[in-house]
Amino acid sequence: MSARPTSAELDARDPLAAYRSRFVGAEDPSVVAYLDGNSLGRPVATVAGRLAEFVEGAWGDRLIRSWDESWMDEPTRVGDRLGRVVLGAGPGQVVVGDSTSVLLYKLLRAAVDARPGRREVVVDRDNFPTDRYLVEGVAAECGLEVRWVEAHPDAGVTADDLVPALGPRTALVLLSHVAFRSGHVADGAALTTLVHDAGALVVWDLSHSAGSVEVELDAWGADLAVGCTYKYLNGGPGSPAFAYVRADLVPEVQQPLWGWMGHADPFAMGPGYEPAPGIRRMLTGTPPVLAMQPLQAMLDLVEEAGMPAVRAKAMALTEHAVALADERLATYGVRLASPRDPAGRGAHVMLEHPAFREVTALLWQRGVVPDFRPPSGLRVGLSPLSTSFVEVERGIDAVATALGELTA
Repeated sequence: MSARPTSAELDARDPLAAYRSRFVGAEDPSVVAYLDGNSLGRPVATVAGRLAEFVEGAWGDRLIRSWDESWMDEPTRVGDRLGRVVLGAGPGQVVVGDSTSVLLYKLLRAAVDARPGRREVVVDRDNFPTDRYLVEGVAAECGLEVRWVEAHPDAGVTADDLVPALGPRTALVLLSHVAFRSGHVADGAALTTLVHDAGALVVWDLSHSAGSVEVELDAWGADLAVGCTYKYLNGGPGSPAFAYVRADLVPEVQQPLWGWMGHADPFAMGPGYEPAPGIRRMLTGTPPVLAMQPLQAMLDLVEEAGMPAVRAKAMALTEHAVALADERLATYGVRLASPRDPAGRGAHVMLEHPAFREVTALLWQRGVVPDFRPPSGLRVGLSPLSTSFVEVERGIDAVATALGELTA
């Protein structure tokens, strides 16, 4: 049996290795290993110049004229590009603006209203807290019942998990494509078909997959989707989210937060609300044009590299992390709480040990930055274009050292 390649050998073979230098701080010696790119991606190196150019040009020179010249179309223009490069979505179906939570609320309410008479909404019990809270909130607001899907926490929702929760009373199902805890990748096409067979609509949360896992919303036949841009899309803290509405559903759905930017004629300033005829109807207030600039810098890199190559790198990085954990952490009782098949998980790995809360605090002091997720999970997030294989090894070694100190 041949020896597993070293981290240095994997970096030498990596066709995307050169992209690491195109991020701010990638070689900062004070950051030994950044293993939290699934929570906040590094800034792209061109962002500072891009923002300066924006301030001096479109904002500083053109001033309010830029609204007429380009900014009014920015949410849909960037949305179309995001759909093409990352989401597998044709034009006219994606818009950028608001936070993930606000857009998710809009989509949930729109889906419920599009299925009148159906009284149940479905979500899995281990979904991200905001997703669960919003489903519960919409159910309370609309007098609906929540049906909970029970999935294995080390995995995620499968067809066998979902089927018992579906029926003629189901209005909508909210699912995460990549589970925020385990990293499990759901079968988007198969689960969408199951929901449609029940006559319901599905809302996909793509927050942990957009930019790290290939997504094919149009091919799945997905109805609605939402996701953030500050994780693998490196848009920065508080960067705007995106919403997808399938083309044939756009005229049918009506979001609940009626604002002037979603009006058919925003500058008419007239009485009564008439929604815009296209995906623009999902907007409410003034879109965050300035905050869209870092996202566009990352889309430049993702488009250049190609999502298939990005996905291949993500699988290789997590496979390397799991192998190192098996080799260097299992002796301390660390357990893998993610799918073992690299094709079945996103770009992060969840490890579990009772001491990981204390370990994480110690690691942050030493320049190693993973996530801690209660009650005992250490999440290793590996942003494909900015993370090296050597960096992964440094991080896992640091975890082993900290565990040795704390459990001695």
